[in-house]
Amino acid sequence: MGAAMRRIQAGNALTAFGIGFTVPFLYIYVAQVRGLGSMAATSAFVAFAVSALVALPLTGRVIDRRGPVPVVIGAAVAASVGALSLGLSTGIVPILLSALALGAGQAVMQPALATMIVWCSTPGTRTRAFALQFFMQNLGLGIGGLIGGQIVDESQPASFTLLFGIEAVMFLVLAGVILTVRMPHAPSIKDAVPRGESGAGSAWKRLLGHQAMVKLLVLGFVIFFACYGQFESGLAAFGTEAAGITPSTLGFALAANTGAIVVAQFVVLRLVEKRRRSRVIALVGLIWTVAWVIAGFSGLGHGSAMMAAAAFITTYALFGIGEAMLSPTLAPLVADLAPEGSVGQYNSAFALVKQMALALGPLGVPLGAGVPMLYIGVFIAVSLGIAGLALRLGRQLSPVQDKPSLLKGDVVAVVAPAAEPERVPA
Repeated sequence: MGAAMRRIQAGNALTAFGIGFTVPFLYIYVAQVRGLGSMAATSAFVAFAVSALVALPLTGRVIDRRGPVPVVIGAAVAASVGALSLGLSTGIVPILLSALALGAGQAVMQPALATMIVWCSTPGTRTRAFALQFFMQNLGLGIGGLIGGQIVDESQPASFTLLFGIEAVMFLVLAGVILTVRMPHAPSIKDAVPRGESGAGSAWKRLLGHQAMVKLLVLGFVIFFACYGQFESGLAAFGTEAAGITPSTLGFALAANTGAIVVAQFVVLRLVEKRRRSRVIALVGLIWTVAWVIAGFSGLGHGSAMMAAAAFITTYALFGIGEAMLSPTLAPLVADLAPEGSVGQYNSAFALVKQMALALGPLGVPLGAGVPMLYIGVFIAVSLGIAGLALRLGRQLSPVQDKPSLLKGDVVAVVAPAAEPERVPA
């Protein structure tokens, strides 16, 4: 890695560390520590989602016109203000406003940081760059949550203020680190968009005219809804209601997920970086199918409580292995599909799809708690659908987009940093 990439990855890890301090405890903070109840806590989560859905459609154009560096800095400052004010707020209105600022800042950072990684890498090195980013994010989140859990005290509101203050400082550290980064030129694959698919018009119109990207967006939505969208909602409801999983076992399951990612990331990377991306994604669908089958076993009630707990923890670990396979696959593929001057737009569109899937994830809660075996059956079918969609996507990709290891010496088109507004039509 060059100096720019090292700084980007370090800033990313420190930010994840700060977020890990607060994310596991936000519900307790709003509902119990501030005494505002479950509805207020739910509203805070809704505010996070709404702010992301409003900000992301506008983010890509700004990144491509002004570059990702000022976008990251602005988002980091907004998130820092939101985090600090959230830790000081006591009423529902200031908490919701703070959540809006924090949610928008965090959401906008994602495509901007991804674009910086793209600019600092080549199609042949992006696989490892994004794998490292995902590894560092999970490591930071895990360590932050572990330390935050030792600091927090429900009887001491000041302990929560301290957590949010640390998160605010980490965002400012990110802004400071990014200020020192000198961005290189941005290499991209020639002819990323087949001729005739994406013509003149607005950035969104051109993107939606790119068949391969549209299929990737659909696939991404299904992936995020079936995995991330269920972790702390539908699957947790299924575990507690149908499988009799205790909160402590759920904590172990989440730890197993993070542990599987941290342990397996670079082992998995060696296995997937020389293979076709579409087939790797299809394999993830099959692995998650097995995970859902094992989850269903935990809820049948035929074994002991220990067996049910072991099956549930295994489910989360298998999801982690799938995530480790996706991290060096999905984000680099988005970048390699993007035509000249549109990397920010494509990254923002993919981030928007992820946020939509996460926002809709809690729809699985009534099914997971009320009709558990139907819930398992639905997501077994969805996981098999991921495999099918991935194989269909593979037929839309060029050989190099599907298997970047085919590149010899990273022969790419060199794209100047998108600092000239006329490159991207309004």
